[in-house]
Amino acid sequence: MKKLTILLLLPFLLLALASCSGGEAQGETSTTDKEEIQVDGTLKMRINDTDISVEWEDNESVEALNELAKDGPLSVQMSMYGWFEQVGYLGTDLPRNDAQTVTRSGDIVLYSGDQIVVFYGSNSWAYTRLGHIMDKSDEEMAQLLSNGDVVITLSLE
Repeated sequence: MKKLTILLLLPFLLLALASCSGGEAQGETSTTDKEEIQVDGTLKMRINDTDISVEWEDNESVEALNELAKDGPLSVQMSMYGWFEQVGYLGTDLPRNDAQTVTRSGDIVLYSGDQIVVFYGSNSWAYTRLGHIMDKSDEEMAQLLSNGDVVITLSLE
């Protein structure tokens, strides 16, 4: 009886395994129909009236920010939070790839898919990394961000 049950279940098991493999041979890469976003220009950031040099991540979230800035500068009203970050709503959800992260001063991350966060201190949480401010020291970041709410502007140049 056990042999009969196993023989009856074997075709279903093989069918399930074949569908999980996606039909690709080992070592092959799959091509997708995903359209790549082509953006003319470089994404730039300003905090209030200060131009900021950012090294942006190469991910879908940054591509989506580029797409938002394509139609003109994107201004985000930021609010101080926790005495170590400024947080602002983007008004739309971006693709996210959250991972547990320990941030440091100058990090720019996506929180909850619809909020951009700029750090002048440190925190540990699940974020999607967007970039890091390259041209400001920890002290300069604190001067820019710890004295009240700010506006960041993202634009393509």
